Amino acid sequence: MRIGIAGAGVLGRLLAWRLSRAGHAVTVFDPAADPAAPATGSLQRQAAYAAGFTAAGMLSPIAELDNAGPEIARLGWRSLALWREVADALRADGCTDPLFAQHGSLMVAHGSDLGAARRVLARLETAPTLAAELPTPQPLDRAALAALEPALAPGLHAWLLPEEAQIMSRDMLEALAIHAPDVHWCWGERAALVAPGRITLAGEEALSFDLAIDVRGVNMTHPGAACGVIPSRGHQQQPGKAGSAQALDGDMPVRGVRGEVIWLHAPGVALQRPVRLLHPRHRVYIVPRPGDLFVIGATEIESEDRSPVSLRSAVELMAAAHSAIPELAEARIVHMEANLRPALSDNEPHTHLEPGLLRINGLFRHGWLLAPALVEDALAATGLPPAPLRGFPPPVPEEGHSLWPGEARSTAVLDQAPASVNPC
Repeated sequence: MRIGIAGAGVLGRLLAWRLSRAGHAVTVFDPAADPAAPATGSLQRQAAYAAGFTAAGMLSPIAELDNAGPEIARLGWRSLALWREVADALRADGCTDPLFAQHGSLMVAHGSDLGAARRVLARLETAPTLAAELPTPQPLDRAALAALEPALAPGLHAWLLPEEAQIMSRDMLEALAIHAPDVHWCWGERAALVAPGRITLAGEEALSFDLAIDVRGVNMTHPGAACGVIPSRGHQQQPGKAGSAQALDGDMPVRGVRGEVIWLHAPGVALQRPVRLLHPRHRVYIVPRPGDLFVIGATEIESEDRSPVSLRSAVELMAAAHSAIPELAEARIVHMEANLRPALSDNEPHTHLEPGLLRINGLFRHGWLLAPALVEDALAATGLPPAPLRGFPPPVPEEGHSLWPGEARSTAVLDQAPASVNPC
């Protein structure tokens, strides 16, 4: 099949990588200049890059019960094993960067903030089927916490969330592009419209595909934002209000939710696993990265402002992190970054499927957590042959193979397309 993908974020790169391994001809369009992560060491430049680069890459289905429902937890739990398989496959292909780590995570709270922790624990206790599917959070006393993570403040209440994990988000995004050499990557190309079997680039005619996939995230709503334009600076958009958003499937408007992260360099501070501090204003996480780096985030602001991190956010995030890890007092601030998460009115992901068109959007704060499971389910729903994570790709399906439930394959789009298409 000839497949066109609009958007090279987490979903776009993962789909392209998997579909190309299944033997399909895949073309990806994205306004970014190249597949590389944005440069660090600055406040932030206004440029086109995926929101997935900004995320710390925590894979915490249990801890997300603080603000999400059981289905998010189930999808996230499935994704843990899928991400491990993706990382193993990329390593087998020659990728040497650390991509995935699974040592569990910690949920911690100061004494005054125990209510949020109890909400998470209560959700597991009141959902017997969910409790049976997920591991039980393990309470840690002061001695156990000190033995596990000695850098954490001794007065914290703590729970170990077994088997939770993290993705090295920047390295993973780059690896998915680099190790999918058969994909035709069209960088610097903005998709203005995605329709069944068609992707229209800005200022150009529509290109034809057997299947068009729209995973543009917030850029589906504000295509100009992909070029660095601030779509609604200072505008506080409320959940469920359409504003200028486009609908995913007729009644689900996509909006941007601002998130901010801060990178610290703290040589000598040892932290093995991600830590989620239950804070009155933010769900603050502290995530260790190779090279004595720590990523602190993330704010959740109902605004589509792409400008640099605010003073309030920086102070609150760093103060919260310091309260959990006192040794961070001498850490150096090396990078601050803000981006927009794509969200729908219910803050849950949605997939829209019709012949010739697949849309996935609304991953909100769960992009890395949910992406592999959503991709697996979407590919199964289209009727496409499986895209294995290991081994050689299977042959492209023969004519007549059913690509859509109850529908035979149509070659009309292929017949209309020129023999050689170079959309870039």
